[in-house]
Amino acid sequence: MSVFMDLNVNYTADKSQLQSLIETAAHLGFSTVAINYVFEPTVKKKQEIPAPTAISELMDPLPVVQGRSRPIRVLNRLTIVMSDASHFRPTAVEYRRFDLLAVQPTTEKLFHAACMIYDVDIICISVTEKLPFFFKRAPVNGAIERGLVFEVSYSAAIRDSTRRRYTIANAVCLMETCKGKVRPLPVPPLDLRGPYDITNLGLLFGLSDGEAKEAVSSTCRSVVLHAETRKTASGIIYTVKSCSDSPPADCKSRLHPVSQSSGWLMVNE
Repeated sequence: MSVFMDLNVNYTADKSQLQSLIETAAHLGFSTVAINYVFEPTVKKKQEIPAPTAISELMDPLPVVQGRSRPIRVLNRLTIVMSDASHFRPTAVEYRRFDLLAVQPTTEKLFHAACMIYDVDIICISVTEKLPFFFKRAPVNGAIERGLVFEVSYSAAIRDSTRRRYTIANAVCLMETCKGKVRPLPVPPLDLRGPYDITNLGLLFGLSDGEAKEAVSSTCRSVVLHAETRKTASGIIYTVKSCSDSPPADCKSRLHPVSQSSGWLMVNE
């Protein structure tokens, strides 16, 4: 049975609306969702990166996923809308508060940097209007080799015929360039769709039936794994403080594989 994920649930200050959205996602069969905090800095004024709300403060207990016996998993995600290279700060400690890190470049130069340099998990593509640059195979392949995925927003395609035309055309162009390694971006709260509805929409973007299903399942899982290894020493070692300064004799360490290509994860139990 496939495990479906929705890694872009737009954050809203309305706590009841956000709770309702999480409950709806669990009812639709999503095992994992990510609350997305969009940060759009300006060049002239320094802005503070938003701090995510603790999941325990947002909702407790979490709803059980339909068809499964476990509660839904809720992650926090930060998306940085970039119009200047200074908007992404590689050493910013605020990024560590989030489980997933995404960037949305608005120029070709920033798109190339996001694909080849920036240590992120997701590259967002705004396809609702004519793009100011073309997708080139070299940076796209570079991003794929680094384990990044591309995200395409289809919410505007549901509401407006002109934006629908741009969305489909730009998405197909991106699919042809990156050979289908793209994850469709879930729509805003009021337009939340089930995983199989998203799969059907992926067919319009040029994905095969199998690729469209992977876009909301295994590809999302690889994003979560990539985010976990990004916070470690290249996915080789990860330390967790779980004992006191004088650890008892039963405080053990054990190695766990992170993924087939990312080495091992060290945890203390």
